[in-house]
Amino acid sequence: MWRKERYNQIMDTKAKLNEAMKDAMKSGDNLRKQTIRMVLAAVKQAEVDKRVDLDEVAVTALIQKEVKNRRESIEDAKKANRDDLVAGNESEIKILEEFLPKAMPIEELKALVQAAITETGAAAPSDMGKVMKVVMPKVAGRAPNDMISAAVKELLTK
Repeated sequence: MWRKERYNQIMDTKAKLNEAMKDAMKSGDNLRKQTIRMVLAAVKQAEVDKRVDLDEVAVTALIQKEVKNRRESIEDAKKANRDDLVAGNESEIKILEEFLPKAMPIEELKALVQAAITETGAAAPSDMGKVMKVVMPKVAGRAPNDMISAAVKELLTK
């Protein structure tokens, strides 16, 4: 048993998705199976389009994009008073979040942004691109891009 746990710690996200797909098929969990299948299809499509194997960062970005799409769908479903769609998308988000790295606390993100501002000598919102270029590799998928840009904007306008 300990071997499987250790293997899961060092396994990349694509391998985890494939294992989760097998488990969902065995258990008969259709929602989980469909959600994971959709992510694997998106990964495969991106690999075919770019003609490369996606690395860990790219797979994480794809999963984050899918979560963002679900959140937008929830907003649309709420406007249309479709509670069934809201519940379905929320369930899918929970499944997808299992494959994302642990979220970065906002305080840690702001500390990274502040360090990047100091490093680049940025002083105005027009320097946002320079700061983002430094911050993005350090965050590496642990925070959504809109959250990062909001933190940069907030600290540059102070």
